[in-house]
Amino acid sequence: MALWLLPVAVLALAVGGVFADVAWFFSKMAVVTVGGAYAVLAYVAQEAVQGYGWLTPDQMLVGLGLAETTPGPLILVLQFVGFLAGYGAGGLAWGVLASVLTVWVTFAPCFAFIFLGAPYVERLHANRALTGALAAVTAAVVGVIANLALWFGLRVLFAEVRRVDAGPVGLDVPVLGSLDPLALALAALAAACLFWLKLGLLRTLGVTAVVGLVAKLALG
Repeated sequence: MALWLLPVAVLALAVGGVFADVAWFFSKMAVVTVGGAYAVLAYVAQEAVQGYGWLTPDQMLVGLGLAETTPGPLILVLQFVGFLAGYGAGGLAWGVLASVLTVWVTFAPCFAFIFLGAPYVERLHANRALTGALAAVTAAVVGVIANLALWFGLRVLFAEVRRVDAGPVGLDVPVLGSLDPLALALAALAAACLFWLKLGLLRTLGVTAVVGLVAKLALG
């Protein structure tokens, strides 16, 4: 716990500003990441883009796309977001330092959970009340992942998305005139490859990547 919190305290107190925000925000991400990467990425995207203003929706899409080309997308997306947060506040050096801090506060709590919680895992597994609660969490995670798909999907297909608040509930509404025809065509092609032609994920990615590259080069 000390190894986790000491660097956070030093940077947050000595420098403050964006480092304090990065340390606090991504420490929360490490603690509440239940259900895998996609369960938390929706919250990360919304807070980093709309809350803190560290990056634009387009940059968030680029970060997710780059991360999905390798294993372990969550930590790569978080480091990408942390780097841009620091870079926007103080240039390259701050970006590198913020990205290192992001990785640290994301990983370090995991070791705390393992060493502190390992002796009780089997006992907790046999607890019916806890098992029922985790089943409810699993169901909720499905909804959170659907929210992530909607958040990214809207910003892929539409250049402009506005936020409509109705009391405590907020809804992202696309500006229909900003629809990207190429993005829509690629989405339709991907759906056809997956559900009609049954090409599988890797072949679908290959087909859509080639078509998208050729279209971009042709359109300049």
